[in-house]
Amino acid sequence: MTFPRAAFAAVAIAVGLATPALAEDWNMPTPYPDATFHTQNIREFAEDVAEKTNGELTITVHSASSLIKHGEIKNAVRSGQVPIGEFFLSTLANEDAAFGVDSEPFVATSYEDAEKMWQAQKPVITKLLEKQRLMPLFSVPWPPQGLYTTTEIKSVDDLKGLKFRAYNAPLEKFASIAGAAPVQVEVPEIPQAFSVGAVEAMMTSPSTGANGKAWDYVSYYSPINAWVPKNIVVVNKAAFEALDEETRNAVMAAAEAAEARGWEMSKKETDAKTQELKDNGMTVVEPSAELVDGLKEIGAQMQESWNAEASEEAKAIMNEYNQ
Repeated sequence: MTFPRAAFAAVAIAVGLATPALAEDWNMPTPYPDATFHTQNIREFAEDVAEKTNGELTITVHSASSLIKHGEIKNAVRSGQVPIGEFFLSTLANEDAAFGVDSEPFVATSYEDAEKMWQAQKPVITKLLEKQRLMPLFSVPWPPQGLYTTTEIKSVDDLKGLKFRAYNAPLEKFASIAGAAPVQVEVPEIPQAFSVGAVEAMMTSPSTGANGKAWDYVSYYSPINAWVPKNIVVVNKAAFEALDEETRNAVMAAAEAAEARGWEMSKKETDAKTQELKDNGMTVVEPSAELVDGLKEIGAQMQESWNAEASEEAKAIMNEYNQ
């Protein structure tokens, strides 16, 4: 006895409708350890996505460069090796100055400035990333950047000859103009770099300093508030567009919430982590007028160079920001 084709088709359709779609899991590399508020915020984002999609899309977070090294995350997302990832936005400044405007010294030095900068920056870098088949989901700032040293720094001259940890092109240039020797060191490697003498000073946030127990290898922290750089979370555009509309909307809603939450977390971090540095024996020194003036002179010199070399896209951001 043969099974009627129409009946077979009806059964197949019924089975298909009764079988839920397979859940999708995205691997997400991030550069920073679990104690970092950025990573904590991203884990909340992942939980939010899973909840909003009823488990149809889950995101497995691989922190501290455990899956992919920081400098390779953007290209890993671009190539489809992973569908989503986080990285420090201004690490792309060598591709286009538009990615690094938030790390130009003494341009945007407060959260209010940083928010204004992001509003000017976002549409421009969205277009630039689209050319690489990438789409930004959200961006969150670090607390304002301060100076960590083994001895008190009273003027720019005190920086001369020091091995200075750098994390992007603007900071490399900044250190070089100050007479220091820039050394590329990722966050997880900072304690070891100081302990073996590979680094003697750094400019970074109170979050990075406290989470890395900076008191074990430096004695002084000075809240220079030189700039307010950002991390960014990007998604492979093809992977995002492959999701159904409901799931895409859920991801975007979770991303919007993560951005708002992350900015508030960052603001709270500034005072809390600075206090943690003090509580663990570090000397927190307000920068002298001589030091600030000297650093601002470096910033002004860098701006002149930046204006001569920056792309039209980058200049458009700065013009919008300065209005």
